[in-house]
Amino acid sequence: MAKNKILKIPEHVGIIMDGNRRWAKKRLMPSASGHGAGLKRMVALAEKAKAAGVKYLTVFALSTENLLRPQEELDKMFELIRKQFNGCIEKLLSCGAAVKVIGDLSFLPQDIAQLILNGVNKSPESADFTFVLALCYGARNEIVRAANCAVSEGKQITEREFSDRLYTCGIPDPDFIIRTGGELRLSNFLLWQAAYAELYFTKVLFPDFTDDEFEKALADYSERDRRFGKG
Repeated sequence: MAKNKILKIPEHVGIIMDGNRRWAKKRLMPSASGHGAGLKRMVALAEKAKAAGVKYLTVFALSTENLLRPQEELDKMFELIRKQFNGCIEKLLSCGAAVKVIGDLSFLPQDIAQLILNGVNKSPESADFTFVLALCYGARNEIVRAANCAVSEGKQITEREFSDRLYTCGIPDPDFIIRTGGELRLSNFLLWQAAYAELYFTKVLFPDFTDDEFEKALADYSERDRRFGKG
């Protein structure tokens, strides 16, 4: 995909990284191998997004629903985080990215939650590019949490008051949401924030979502006319 065809770059891109397990299954490999390949691709994609001019990249890494998977698979996923998370964070920080996490880390084993917080605490307060990791995240839970926060503070729930209590407070709403793996749904990802996001679905499994595939998605976004319901 020729870069000169990409005329408009979205400020904030969200990615539902679907297909890691199917990628592994096609290769007669364990699910953990797919998650490992997906993790590696996630970091490379963040570097590509930053180079393309994207300012925020939010990746759906682990949903609240994912936590209902068999314990054996979760244990392998947690072990992968223990082994590779620090390296991923260091690579992101070394390219000048700020790193944030959204979601309820209390669902994670305590050592992993602390590992993640330690990595985020190394992040600069401001940067030209922010990588947002959605972990133990579910949009419905986020919405209920924000509403309860407003009520407990005695606030009238306006759109502004509500948005200020979301995990994403201070982060602009996504302009463009990409889902890999062939499914055609948002699966509880940024439901409030995605009200006017442009959506892009591809059958490509996430570990195979190359830089060229990302450029193809950006080129598609560039051709769209965003009217935000005004015409």
